[in-house]
Amino acid sequence: MALRNVRIEGDDILRKKSRKVEKIDDRVLTILDDMLDTMYYSDGVGLAGPQIGILKRLVVIDVDDGNVYKMINPVVTQKSGEVIGEEGCLSVPNKRGKVKRPTNVTVEYTDENGKKNELKAEGLLAICICHELDHLEGILFIDKIVGE
Repeated sequence: MALRNVRIEGDDILRKKSRKVEKIDDRVLTILDDMLDTMYYSDGVGLAGPQIGILKRLVVIDVDDGNVYKMINPVVTQKSGEVIGEEGCLSVPNKRGKVKRPTNVTVEYTDENGKKNELKAEGLLAICICHELDHLEGILFIDKIVGE
């Protein structure tokens, strides 16, 4: 496992759409582990592939709920509710802003063992999932700031 460089706003890769992971191999597993190490080192709660320069649909999340999520090809299938809360991002240092997000989401993803999962999330986990999945579409939280 190794630390990767976090790409910062202004880097073109952050604005590109990520590609689907076709095969879970040792390289993908190493990237997921490196993403977790990088996220923890940077004191974050989530990290997406583009943030380390990899345009693959990979996300890691640890919101301190007792679970660590390694998501491959995640897709939000349902969302409900609405909350406006302050967000920040490792790729947009020293900037925070209020963003509107759903309070509840259902996400389908494949885990590192190739198993399909469905996760119903609420609160911080739901917000984090939406934030990270935006990265896979080339969207940063600063694009969604409301009422500065």
